[in-house]
Amino acid sequence: MTVAVTTYALETRGICRDYALNSGLFAAQRVLRAVKDVSFRLEKGKTLAIVGESGCGKSTLARILSLIDAPTSGELHIDGARIDIAAEGLTREMRRKVQIVFQNPYGSLNPRQRIGDALMEPLLLNTALSGSERRERAMNMLRKVGLGPEHFNRYPHMFSGGQRQRVAIARALMLSPGLLVLDEPVSALDLSVQAQVLNLLADLQDEFGLTYVFISHDLSVVRYIADEVMVMYYGEVVEAGTRDAVFGNPRHDYTKKLFAATPRADVDSIRERVERRRKARAAQPA
Repeated sequence: MTVAVTTYALETRGICRDYALNSGLFAAQRVLRAVKDVSFRLEKGKTLAIVGESGCGKSTLARILSLIDAPTSGELHIDGARIDIAAEGLTREMRRKVQIVFQNPYGSLNPRQRIGDALMEPLLLNTALSGSERRERAMNMLRKVGLGPEHFNRYPHMFSGGQRQRVAIARALMLSPGLLVLDEPVSALDLSVQAQVLNLLADLQDEFGLTYVFISHDLSVVRYIADEVMVMYYGEVVEAGTRDAVFGNPRHDYTKKLFAATPRADVDSIRERVERRRKARAAQPA
């Protein structure tokens, strides 16, 4: 009998990240541990949402997962292969495996570079494709994210926030990565535009079989997009599980407080809040 061995798209084992703090001329150097012993596994084609308040370490972890920073200790495995950029450097092969989409698309795009050139640049640096092949791929990717050929020669300032985030997603996909790290990718967008971008991400995941790590503090977004949820608090993972399990029966006190502090967006909850405010105003002395 043959036993199937699961190869995970992403696996971490005891990941830690330390930062040295200046303590003065004669004081001993202090160390801040921003990420503490993080271990998890993520299956291919799934979405892991990492949630927590600002400063909890989720963006630091995102930089490690996207190969921008190396962990201080622990192991990172992508598609079953151990990745150690501190020892081996960042190779083209590694760069093809994982890409990141940041919160602010305008800040991640060169304002003096045409959108078409921004999309073709990863291909120029990491492949041997000809100029015409690079252009064709960039055009096709624009269509995939809901933009058109007329956008190819435009500059970032000529786009709306939602369109710029579509460009950032397109650029991240130019090297056909299997793993996409999305660090607060919709938090800077209006609600209606958020929905459009989230639907686009879901469609692209289905079409390309992508695996997502989705960093967010917005629990309504997490509930919509995630398969698995991991809650971080002061650099540690305090709770992890399927979306339904974590939202349906949070176990850690911090998770409960985090959920309780987030207003629910369903119609009944909104009506209850409106009614409470109306009664509070009516009870105030004239």
